[in-house]
Amino acid sequence: MKYLHTSITVRRMAESLAFYTEVLGLEFERRRAIPENHAEIAFVRDPESGARVELTHWDGKESFEPGEQLDHLAFEVEDLDRFLATARAKGVRVAKEPYRLSGGSARIAFLLDPNDVWIELIEPARGTG
Repeated sequence: MKYLHTSITVRRMAESLAFYTEVLGLEFERRRAIPENHAEIAFVRDPESGARVELTHWDGKESFEPGEQLDHLAFEVEDLDRFLATARAKGVRVAKEPYRLSGGSARIAFLLDPNDVWIELIEPARGTG
């Protein structure tokens, strides 16, 4: 398993991108809409460590309760089905079964940690080799 990124919920995407790039010096990577989730995401990256932050803006969500800003932690897994089977055997709760986003090739699922923090598991598309 490989750690990929931390996702935080933001009120205004443009303002947040400016903060993370202009103030903190992270590099802009990409931005796209996720229509089926009524959301937009953008990735910024620390040029020194390579660590990534995913900024997530939910359409119509302008205010948050304390603690709602952390959206999820993301990890890459080689075999999503095998990983989920092992996690289930250990009593881990699956929040979202595997699926693909429109226009995407990776399979995604979500677990809940013991504190109800969402953990995204991403299985990259396999090459046709």
